[in-house]
Amino acid sequence: MHATLRVLLPLLTLTSLPAYAENYIRLNQVGYALHESKQALLLSTTALITVPFRVVNSQNQTVYQATTSANRGAWSKQFPAVYALDFSVIQQPGSYHLEVDTPDTAPSVTFPIASAPSLYQPLLDHALFFYQAQHDGAVVDPRVMNRQPSHLMDQQALVYQPPVYEHGVLAKPLVSTGETRDVSGGWFDAGDYLKFVQTASYTDIILLFTAQQYSALDALKTEARFGLDWLQKMWHDPTQTLYYQVGIGDGNGRTIFGDHDLWRLPQIDDQLTVSPGEPGYYLKYRPVFRAAAGAISPNLAGRLAAAFALCYRLYPQTAYGNQCLLQAEHIFDRAQTQGVRQLLSVSPHSYYPESEWRDDLELGATQLYFALARATALGLKLTNLPHSDPSFYLKQASYWANAYIHSPLHGGDSLNLYDISALAHYSLYQAVQQAGTPAGLAVTPADLLRDLRFQIEQGFSQAQRDPFRLGLAYGGGDATPHALGYALTAQFYDELTQTQTYAEFAQSQRDWVLGRNAWGSSFIVGAGTVFPQCMQHQIANLSGSLDGTNPLVLGATVDGPNDPVTFQGLGITISGARRCPPAGGDQFRQFTGHGSRYQDNVVAWPSVEPADDYTALGILLFARASQP
Repeated sequence: MHATLRVLLPLLTLTSLPAYAENYIRLNQVGYALHESKQALLLSTTALITVPFRVVNSQNQTVYQATTSANRGAWSKQFPAVYALDFSVIQQPGSYHLEVDTPDTAPSVTFPIASAPSLYQPLLDHALFFYQAQHDGAVVDPRVMNRQPSHLMDQQALVYQPPVYEHGVLAKPLVSTGETRDVSGGWFDAGDYLKFVQTASYTDIILLFTAQQYSALDALKTEARFGLDWLQKMWHDPTQTLYYQVGIGDGNGRTIFGDHDLWRLPQIDDQLTVSPGEPGYYLKYRPVFRAAAGAISPNLAGRLAAAFALCYRLYPQTAYGNQCLLQAEHIFDRAQTQGVRQLLSVSPHSYYPESEWRDDLELGATQLYFALARATALGLKLTNLPHSDPSFYLKQASYWANAYIHSPLHGGDSLNLYDISALAHYSLYQAVQQAGTPAGLAVTPADLLRDLRFQIEQGFSQAQRDPFRLGLAYGGGDATPHALGYALTAQFYDELTQTQTYAEFAQSQRDWVLGRNAWGSSFIVGAGTVFPQCMQHQIANLSGSLDGTNPLVLGATVDGPNDPVTFQGLGITISGARRCPPAGGDQFRQFTGHGSRYQDNVVAWPSVEPADDYTALGILLFARASQP
């Protein structure tokens, strides 16, 4: 079932990095599209008026000369100046590097100028490689990081009541329901081996949405189907029962080990010889947790409904698609919408403390509208559905869009795991237009555009205060996916308005992720010249290289810089892990600034643990860039 993987980007090592310098050139290491703006940044220890720079081609010929911009502002006490180097005038395909006429300036990495598809299709292929490295169960590809079948006992997993945690520690014994369930397959959530409906449904929405938008991406459709197959195992339609998690995140450290208590390859769990009551029992015989009976937490209801409705759009007039659509409607109807308090995400909740949910119902209803509209256009009669009229869901979607716009949590985030309103608004805008902009809806297209712009402006304003033009304040978590989310939201707005209002902002967020940041590192494995080598990812650490050469978990997207406080007490290495970097040290430490640090070290989960939801937004962004 695996498509042939294409690995086209050169994989270079950090051995070519210069020793300490006074000034550093930062740029998008993947390269620049022919006709887009092209800007690098000079991180300098000296505040100068202007600095001459040159663009040099692969024949060592200077093809352009200019001077830098004025100082954009200080990055840190050590680096009081950041200058822009604009070379947008260069539109000739080729390989280039930048030279700056100041002493002790580290040379820039070599970068291409080429068509956008040639630059970004490889990144899309790499992201699919990452998800194949995340496969659990019997269906794995040994060509991908020498993966072997894993967690085969998930085929008959015992079902348990939700675990009880106090201060992040498992406080009570697990309570079995006596039921068994096949929950095999699916994706590992991050660098560990847990499987969550919350993150898997979000991830699969992005993959399914991208596959639906760009039907030629067959490999993407295949990978999205892999995710769907597992999500369907986590919902039992005849009894209307939701199962939300496989595996224990944290145990109690004594009688019950959690997934994070042992560093190993996933197939090791199947080889354990353990009996009930032994600490490692739940590593081999992994529990599946069942949500409480009754209404479904609205975040999960909305996301599952959206994923299954997208399934129908990709597989219409098939038994599989019909099953998806029926499940989507049943789940949406079961959503809790009154008296919502703490949402169900994962156990323990602190792993993914989601709080907004109206956007999830907006997206779920919107995708159900599109699914039913597709069925109507095909002349199909769907008599077994609770609701067969597309307009029912268009009204529901507009209701929840309006509720989101007026919610207390509105607009405080970019598109990411915790807030999918940008994708929901973008989709609903198109749905309303497709329906002929009927009267009586709770929101208008103008309302949706206004709210998209409001969200972008939060990031745009923040970017003006940062010399690297990042759209979010430094020091918080999930910097990389937030930047990717802002890039997509800006693109959505410009597409719907047929303008280029936020094109530069969108590009600056993408370029920041791909190396135009203070640390001079891409935060996606295999993208550019300098990228994470020491991820907190067990398969990468135990089966891959430690120096940036193959084998690598290509496409893995990491968190990026984080609050320096989060790195305290992490230790030197992890028991069972290969030390990385092998010689220790922190080559990026001197670039700490704006209350943010980046460390490429296997212990540094705040910076370099990859995750499914981090990588998902790159799928959509790079697919959009790869279109002819």
